[in-house]
Amino acid sequence: MVYKNPTNIIVDTDSYKASHPWQYQEGTTQDFRYVSPRMDSKTTIPVNEIVFFGLQIFLQEVLSKPFTMEDIIDAEEDFLAHGEPFPRKGFEHILKKYNGYIPVTIKAVPEGTVVPEGNVIVTIESVDDPECFWIAGWIEAMLLSDVWYMSTVATNSRVCKQKIYHYLKMSSDNPVQEILFKLHDFGRRGTSSRQSAEHGGAAHLVNFMGSDTVVGVRCANRNYNIPMAGFSIPAAEHGTITTWTKECEVKAYANMLKLYGQKGKVFACVSDSYDIFNACENIWGGVLRQAVIDSGAIVVIRPDSGNPAETVVKCLQILDRKFGSVTNKKGYKVLNNVRIIQGDGINVNSIDGICKAVIDAGFSMDNVNFGMGGGLLQDLNRDTFKFAMKSSATKVNGIWIDAFKTPIGDPSKNSIRGRISLYRIRDGHGCSSKFVTLRIDSEESKNAKEVLQIVYKNGELFNKSTFDRVRERAKLC
Repeated sequence: MVYKNPTNIIVDTDSYKASHPWQYQEGTTQDFRYVSPRMDSKTTIPVNEIVFFGLQIFLQEVLSKPFTMEDIIDAEEDFLAHGEPFPRKGFEHILKKYNGYIPVTIKAVPEGTVVPEGNVIVTIESVDDPECFWIAGWIEAMLLSDVWYMSTVATNSRVCKQKIYHYLKMSSDNPVQEILFKLHDFGRRGTSSRQSAEHGGAAHLVNFMGSDTVVGVRCANRNYNIPMAGFSIPAAEHGTITTWTKECEVKAYANMLKLYGQKGKVFACVSDSYDIFNACENIWGGVLRQAVIDSGAIVVIRPDSGNPAETVVKCLQILDRKFGSVTNKKGYKVLNNVRIIQGDGINVNSIDGICKAVIDAGFSMDNVNFGMGGGLLQDLNRDTFKFAMKSSATKVNGIWIDAFKTPIGDPSKNSIRGRISLYRIRDGHGCSSKFVTLRIDSEESKNAKEVLQIVYKNGELFNKSTFDRVRERAKLC
């Protein structure tokens, strides 16, 4: 069998979806589904809200591309050989009537919006058509996988931002400026695929501006109308340092200083290939001390082993003795000439411990940045926030009926019933508002402001966001 299109959208589904078109009751003409992060107290990321992000990438790069007759033939061959029936008539109908575009209306929260747990963030409503109403369920796997992953990474990144910002406000004179580059994406090599790196890397940039995941930066650039979403600096790896050998470790660092040590510039150098404390004390703070000062550059020294909190604090104390520091308005030390970036063992919990240890030792968080790899882009899954897409209503013989589940063994999996949307409603005093999921036919919804917007309808995109707007919605302050 020769596959004519390896990106055939029709086959990007779960096998059992191919048997579903015949499983609905007679007279069904329309289907309504929603996406929600159900969340619960067992989540590994301590938060009760999510940052919605990434649907625009899916819509632009996947759903806005129509399928062809060749794709239908190709898909049918696969499904029949795979042991499943195939609704060829339905797909041919879509090709003829809707030009091969998936005939659904998708509404979503504006990207970057921070939404409390348990609320609807996306709805998918099929076209009212007895030949293809089932298509809303067909796209579940491809849509949900992108939405849960990118929203979870964006949320994970934002929780880290909240933690770091908490300590910056305590110890920095310029917390708003400092926070932008405090968490750098080191995650490319730890991701499961290029697509994960693209999508997760873009999601991190909702909250920060530092990244070494180039494909993620490019993904954000091309999908959100921004010239450059993320930035980096020259940096050494163990492979470039250790080739000089241990005996010439000083020369390896001196070479970095020669290459990148210009006034006003910043570069990073991993310095734990042998002994991080010796490197801080006797190389950066000894043999090369005056050259660092004379260069006018900021040298960012990177430990990459040992207990993170203890190692960072000890390095700060050594560098303070060697280069000195100034005490800022909040009473914390800011080092001269040098900084630290900790990129080993970083996750939501370790960030909190390191930050606390740094300020307890009398140092401002201005001195320390973080690099995060697997903990940022890979150590999470759909169950981190219990993302799900569920059917909540179907139209049968012209009447909408509720669809819902209430499993006796797990109430957390109860689903919402009816055609729903997300709204903002005023509190009792009228001075603030909150998000709430309501039926669109309810009395309460008539006096509330709907948050969900149409972003896709039968192949056409609407209400696209720029990256600046996404960041604005997700910002902390």
